[in-house]
Parts: sequence; C-alpha cells; structure tokens
Amino acid sequence: MRAGPTPLRCLAALTLALLLVVGCSSNGATQHAWVEDEVTFDADGLTVHGTYRHQHGSPQGPAALLISESGRTDRNGDNNVAGPIGNMRQLAEYLSDHGIATLRYDKVGTGRTGLGPYVGRPADVGSAVYTTGAKAAVRFLADQSGTDKNRISVYALGEGTIHAMALADDTSAGAPKIHSLGLLQPLAGRYLDLITNRVNADVAAAVKSGQKNQQQADQVIAEWNAAVAEARTKGTVPAKLPEGLSAILNPGNVKAVVEADAIDPLELAARLPAGMPVLMTCSDSDAQANCADAKPLSAALGHTALTLVELKGVNHVLRDDPTDNVGNYAKPAPLSPQLTAALDQFVTK
Repeated sequence: MRAGPTPLRCLAALTLALLLVVGCSSNGATQHAWVEDEVTFDADGLTVHGTYRHQHGSPQGPAALLISESGRTDRNGDNNVAGPIGNMRQLAEYLSDHGIATLRYDKVGTGRTGLGPYVGRPADVGSAVYTTGAKAAVRFLADQSGTDKNRISVYALGEGTIHAMALADDTSAGAPKIHSLGLLQPLAGRYLDLITNRVNADVAAAVKSGQKNQQQADQVIAEWNAAVAEARTKGTVPAKLPEGLSAILNPGNVKAVVEADAIDPLELAARLPAGMPVLMTCSDSDAQANCADAKPLSAALGHTALTLVELKGVNHVLRDDPTDNVGNYAKPAPLSPQLTAALDQFVTK
C-alpha cells in the first residue's frame, strides 16, 4: 500500500485551495468577489428596480450611478427599438474592474420598474419624473455601507446626461455631493432644436440624392417647424407628421418631449461646481452627439476640470461602428477601446 499524505502536505494543499478560492492582490489583501444584487428604492411613490454591483464585505470605496439613454431604455441600456444593447451593463463591469461599485436601474416605463402609479396615465411621464428617479437612485447609492460619500460619480449616456448634471447641481437637503461626471455622447442643446437640425440635414441629403425635390423638402420642414412651435406654445402636436416624424413627436409623448426641450444643457453645465472632474465624449460618427454640435456645451463646461474626448468612428451606444446604424446597436461588441482608454485615466481623478 502507498503511504498516505503527510500532515504538512495536507496543510500545503489546503492552503493552496484557500488561495485559489479567495485570491490575493499583489499586496496580499483579500480580493472580495463582485456581486450583482437586485435592489429597489422609492422615487416619489414609484418603486424603482435596479442592480447594485459591489463587493460584499469590502471597505468603503468609490461608487458610480449609471443613467441610461432617453425613453424606454432599461438599466442595461436595452430598449424596445434597438433591442438588447447591453452597453450600460458593460460599463458597470468595466468600472468594477477598476474598483468602483455601481448602481444601474430600470427607469420608469422600463424593465421591472414599469409604469407603477403612471400605468393609467403614461403621458404624464416627463423629464421631471426621470430626474426624480435619478435623485432617488443616487441617494440610495450614497446610503450603502460600501460607498465612500466623497467619491460618488455619475456616468450617463445621451439624454441621461441632463439628469446627471441636475444631480451635480442639487443643493437640496440630504442631496449627496457628486465628485465627478461622465457625460457620454451628451445632449448638447435643447431637445427639439437638435431634432430640427437633424430633420434639416436629412431633408437636404434627400434633395441632394434626388429622393425629393425642393418643394417636397420645404413642405416637410414647414410641417415639422409648425409642430415644434405648437408643442412649445400649446403643449399639443398634430396627430400625424410626415416622414415618420410622429415616432419622435406625437400626442402620447408631447408632454415628455416639451419638458425635456425646456431644459437647456448649456445652463446646467454653467451651474456645475468649478473644478469638478468632467469627462465629455462626442464622435464624428454619432448623429446625436457630433463633435461639431458639442462645441457650445464643451465651452459651457470650461470652468470645470474638463476632459473632452473626440471619438472617431464610434456610434451612439459607445461601440466602434462608423455607420451609427441603429440596426447594429444590439450586435454583440465591446465598448470602444477609445472610450475605455479615456476612462482608464478619468477614473483615477
């Protein structure tokens, strides 16, 4: 018979097994596993569902709130138009790789949150409801035992950046102090002004390609401009607009659109604390956040510690795709290396 293992061999094997389970950092400190807890919190009567990604039992450290794009976009960046995009989940995973806990959440009308008290009146969901949800979310994050209240950041995409800046400017009682902001492909002007610029550009391109004559183009622009004026002055809109524009502005969403349009991102930017670390990205391939259009916003952020990153060939959902085709948004792909390279530097500030 073969002799059994000696006690020393048993001890060595046990020690090795424990090291494989818990892991060690380069300085010998125990590495706590990252977990994703399903959480809920209240936002003025709406029960909001989210994912708190953190390390159980770890000491206090930096934490970030993630705010998704506009409309029915959930905690992971998925929406009912483009499909399962997953870019906000990827951002949470990136940040945890850099020691930052995150909270991402299903906004009103999305995911497990749903419409809640607005189920019978979805038209009442406007920008103020989204901002209320964001304020409740950052307070929940600040209250977690693992959150260093002096190292809370907010990362937001597209229209979500409006709510991110509102948090950084929040001086109400008990509002957490925001240390830094990540404004990713932000809304750089009033909502309806940006859409109008896009309509004008699309119609001009259609004329140039021969798809429309000038009379047809003028008619589309006139009807759109009239709808914008009606929305801003009366809060109503025609039931049908040309060129599929009713998908953007219609009687069902006019309240939300008008509320969003009333917010000027340049004014929000001007009110941010001087010296606040701010990362702002734009892209030459993003029709919603083109770098040329973003110049006034970057100028309004001049009093902050601004890092402006002009991405090349990156689409609106932060992936390498110079076409910025919505049909490609849900195709599996990593976050653009251009973005992560910028984040590598920014997260240390």
